[in-house]
Amino acid sequence: MRYCARVDSIEPGSIAEELGIEKGDIICRINDTDIVDFLDYQFLSTEEEIVLLVEKASGEQIEFEIVNEAGEDLGIRFANMLFDSPKRCRNQCIFCFIDQLPRGMRDSLYFKDDDSRLSFLYGNYVTFTNMREEDINRLIRYRISPINVSIHTTNLDLREKMLHNKNARNVLQYCRMLKENHISMNMQIVLCKGINDSFELEKTLFDLSEFVPELESVSVVPVGLTAYRYGLFPLEPFTPQDAEKVLSQIEAWQKKYKKLYGTRLVYASDEFYILAGRSIPRAEEYEDFPQIENGVGMLSNLEDEVMQALEKPYRPGEVKKTVIATGELAYPYIRELVDRVAAYYPVWAEVVMIKNNFFGGGVSVAGLLCGQDLINQLSGKQFERLLITKSMLKADEDIFLDDITVEELEQKLGVTCEPVANDGTSFVKALINA
Repeated sequence: MRYCARVDSIEPGSIAEELGIEKGDIICRINDTDIVDFLDYQFLSTEEEIVLLVEKASGEQIEFEIVNEAGEDLGIRFANMLFDSPKRCRNQCIFCFIDQLPRGMRDSLYFKDDDSRLSFLYGNYVTFTNMREEDINRLIRYRISPINVSIHTTNLDLREKMLHNKNARNVLQYCRMLKENHISMNMQIVLCKGINDSFELEKTLFDLSEFVPELESVSVVPVGLTAYRYGLFPLEPFTPQDAEKVLSQIEAWQKKYKKLYGTRLVYASDEFYILAGRSIPRAEEYEDFPQIENGVGMLSNLEDEVMQALEKPYRPGEVKKTVIATGELAYPYIRELVDRVAAYYPVWAEVVMIKNNFFGGGVSVAGLLCGQDLINQLSGKQFERLLITKSMLKADEDIFLDDITVEELEQKLGVTCEPVANDGTSFVKALINA
């Protein structure tokens, strides 16, 4: 037995500190169950009576008996929440974005995960193709909820072809197991023109009603296509007319679901509305924004938060020549938000639409912009500071997808770069230099 449940730190004043557990110790077992990953630890450590087996750096194993009636956090922190490597995706999806990446990027960007633990911990979407029935039962036993599922289609023959994996046919069986045990689910459909749209989308949205109320939301997002689809399945981008058709289908189903279940349930990503030349729906039409991280209602939510932020008084700082760099998708909306802020505060800001030459194709979201495109398209402009969204950067490091750092960007452009969180208050305060 040698798992990687190695202690990284101990919270001061915690139960673990009182017991003398230290950094570098290994949590081996709780109540006769080997600790394989964070899910084991998370749920077993909240039981009232705990027998905790710890291995010290010397190799000595110590057993602690703990009475934890309040379900208190033991205070143990881990550097790696999985304790092992993420489960690698075994699919060969016709729409996989990673298969479309240019060469020469850092290795971690080419890793495809398909791990239900990451679904719980970080909101990742899983296909269930690398899971067995006992894995689903483990999720049920620990009450892991919600689970985010990449469903794509309920036509199992088609799903198998889209994912190139015979295990793709298990998805409805596993979703039924989750529903029967009242585990919540969110689902996403990556829509591919001529593949799972039109009649197939209609069938999928009809079939998914089986999983309500445990099914809390469904997002429909267009397939992302880069310029690097060499030798891959031929896919076409959606036209404005296609997008209008998709939105009409989704809105019809929203009305049905609202009447039957009191929720719209299915939502289109912002990209479809922009492509169709439609206004983004109002914030209340997204209910509680169940899939905002999937690009569903993000712009509407940002607008709503900006207007709320403007109701509060801020002390603006020195007015500096500011450039806000964003993608083609959000450009007109960010311009409008800047105008709204400028009606309240003195602002000198230019919104610049950055074309994604790094990925090419139809990639237009701000979060996939790279440092070299910012440098190439902003060089020569006279300004003092640059605002970008934090979603352009690695989660734990100020580095773009093309490995250019924020510091390098600042040096090349000769300006200060400020990554801004994707919320209305942060946007307003950054814009007015509060």
